[in-house]
Amino acid sequence: MVERTTRFAMDAEAPARGWHFASAVFALGLSILSNAAFAEEKETAPKKAGELFATTKVWSLHLKFSPEEWAAMEPKQGGPGQFGGPPGGKPPGGGFGPSMFWVPAILKDGDGNHDGVMSREEFHALAEKWYSGWDKENAGKLSREQIGEAINASLPKPDFGPPKPGNGAGGRPPMVLQGAEGKRNGLASMMGVEFKAAHADLDFDGQEFKDVAVRYKGNGTFMESRGALKRSLKIELNKNVKGQKLAGRTTLNLHSNVTDASWMNEVLSYRLYRDAELPAPRTTYARVFLTVAGKYDHQYVGLYSIVENIDKDFAEHAFDKKKGTIFKPVASSVFTDLGDNWAKYKQTYDAKDEVSVEEAQRVIDFSQLVTKADDAAFAAKLGEFLDVEEFARYMAVTVWLSTLDSILAVGQNYYVYLHPKTHLFQFIPWDMDHSFGQFPIIGSQEQREALSIHHPWRGENRFLDRVFKVEAFKKLYVAKLGEFSKTIFQPERFLRQVDELAPVIRKSVEEESAEKLTQFDKVVAGQPAPQGGFGGPPGSAPMKSIKGFVKVRAESVVAQLEGKSEGASLDTPPPGGPGGPPGGFNIGAAIAGAFTTAFDADKDDNLARSEFVQGFAGWFEKWNTDKSGTLSDEQLRAGIDVDLGPPRGRPPGAPGFGPPPGAPQSK
Repeated sequence: MVERTTRFAMDAEAPARGWHFASAVFALGLSILSNAAFAEEKETAPKKAGELFATTKVWSLHLKFSPEEWAAMEPKQGGPGQFGGPPGGKPPGGGFGPSMFWVPAILKDGDGNHDGVMSREEFHALAEKWYSGWDKENAGKLSREQIGEAINASLPKPDFGPPKPGNGAGGRPPMVLQGAEGKRNGLASMMGVEFKAAHADLDFDGQEFKDVAVRYKGNGTFMESRGALKRSLKIELNKNVKGQKLAGRTTLNLHSNVTDASWMNEVLSYRLYRDAELPAPRTTYARVFLTVAGKYDHQYVGLYSIVENIDKDFAEHAFDKKKGTIFKPVASSVFTDLGDNWAKYKQTYDAKDEVSVEEAQRVIDFSQLVTKADDAAFAAKLGEFLDVEEFARYMAVTVWLSTLDSILAVGQNYYVYLHPKTHLFQFIPWDMDHSFGQFPIIGSQEQREALSIHHPWRGENRFLDRVFKVEAFKKLYVAKLGEFSKTIFQPERFLRQVDELAPVIRKSVEEESAEKLTQFDKVVAGQPAPQGGFGGPPGSAPMKSIKGFVKVRAESVVAQLEGKSEGASLDTPPPGGPGGPPGGFNIGAAIAGAFTTAFDADKDDNLARSEFVQGFAGWFEKWNTDKSGTLSDEQLRAGIDVDLGPPRGRPPGAPGFGPPPGAPQSK
C-alpha cells in the first residue's frame, strides 16, 4: 500500500508540496503556453506518458479516413451522418429528444422484416397494433394519461430508480444499463447501438500512425451528440499494426465534453482523485481535425480531452503491476450474490482481460460475503477483500463531488482492479463529465449540493449500506473528509484551477462556435452552466458551474462533519424538479401532450382509433421527405424530434418535450 500511495502522491498537486507557489509561477507562463499551442511549427510528439498527459497542453490530432471506412464506422442506430452530421450545427433529430428513446421501440415493434427502415405498410400496421394494445379496456378512445403510460411501456428506457419491492438477491438481478450478453454495457448498447472500428491514418503533432482502429465511444454522450460532427472516439494504435505506440500508450480516449460547457469537469475531477493519492486517469487536450476524401478536408471537429485508458499500461503506472484484473461493473449494487457460476457475473463485471478461475472465485466469494454474512462476520472479513483505506479515500472524493452518474445512483462509471499481490479490490473513477453536481436527471440542485455524507447513495444499495456500517471504514472515511476539507477540497483551489486552464483552451473553444465560447466564458466566470442535452430536458434550469458548486458543497460537507446539518437524501423526490420522483424520467408523460395535440382532430383531448391511425399516416407522408416509400432511421429521428420535441420560443423551464396543449405544431 505504501508504494501505491507514494506513487500517486508524486502525481498529485497537494497543498503540502507547495502548490500555492507552483500555481503562481505556473500562471505566469499560461499565455506563452496558450500561444505555443497554436504555433505553425509542429512540436515534438511526446515520448513518455508524463509528457503526453500534460493537463495544460493542447495537442493537434488529424484523422484521415477513406470514404468507405468513414461510412462503415457509423452505427446502424446511430442517427444522421458520420460524426453525426454537418459541422457547426445539429440537424433535426440531434441532441437530447424523444427520438433517442422512441426510435428503437418503433423499429423493434414495427420493423417486421428487420431491414432497419419502416415501410408505409409497416408504419400503418404499427399504428393499428399499438392502438389495440394501448386501449386495454376497448373504450374506443385513448386519454393523454393512457398514451403516456403506453409510450413508457414501449421504451427500452434505463431504470435510474431504486429496486422495486421484493427485488434483490431473490428477485430481479440488480443490474441496470446493461447491454445484451457479450455486448457493451450502457445506455447506447441497451438501445441497440454497437460501435464498429474503422481503419484510418493518424497524425499526432507530426508523428504518423498508419492504419489505426477508430470507433465511436460513450453512451449518454453518444446519444446526445449523434446529431453533431463532434462525438467521442476511441483510437487503438496497435490493433492493425502491432507495436505502434504513442508515449508508451496503445489506446487514446478522445472525450467530446458535449455535456460540459467548461471542458474541465473530467480534467479537474481526475486531478482531485490524484490529489487524494488515488489511482485515476491522467488527461490532456487535443484539437481534432478530420479528412475524408470528397467530404471533409482537414475539417476542425473541435476541442477534445484525451483521457488515459484504463488498461495494463495504466495498471503498471498506478500499481507497479501489469498483471491483475480490471473490471468495469454495471450494477445497481455491486458485489451481489448471483450464484456459484461465473457465467452469471460476466456481463455485470465486464472484465477487460481473461479472468482466471481464482480471480472469478474472488468476485463470487466477496459477493456472497456482502449478500449473506451477518454484520459481525462482514465487518471482520471486509478487509480481506477490499482495500478499505483506499475505498475510504475514493468515496470521500466521489461523495464530495456529488457525482451521481456513478456507484452512488446509476451503478456505473468506475473500474475495479483486483490486485495480483494483495488480492484486494480497489476502485478507479471513470467518466466524470457529470461531476461537480451536474447530473440533473437525479435530484435537485439543492439536493446535489447538500448530498448527505452519511447516506449518499440512492435507493437500496446493499454493498454501500454494509460498508458504511463498518466502524473501521466509517472512521477512515469521515477522517478523510475532514482532512481533505482543510486541504484539497478548499474552494479557492478549484477557482484557481479553472482560471489556470481557461486561457489554455479558450482559443480552441472559440474555433468551435461563438455560442460555445459564450457559454464557456460564463461558466469560467462562475455563472450557471447551461444544461446540455442529456444533462436534462430542454428548457431545464441551468446548473451551477464548478466555481458556484464548490463553494456551497464545501460549506455543506463541513456543516455535516460538525453535526450542524444532516445533508440531503436522494430518496426524497424534489417536488416537480428534475430527477424526481424516483424511477427516472417520465418520457411518456413528457411527450403525450404533443402526441395527443398532433392527432386530436375533434379537439376532445382523446384519440379515437381513426385519429390515431390517420395521425400516423400523416406523419409518414410528412417525414418521408425523399418520397422513397420508407422511413429511414434518420427520418424517424428528425420527424419525432421536430413534431414531439420542444418548439422554438418555448419559455425556459417549461416541463417535458412537447408543446403545451393547444400549441401549434411545427411545420
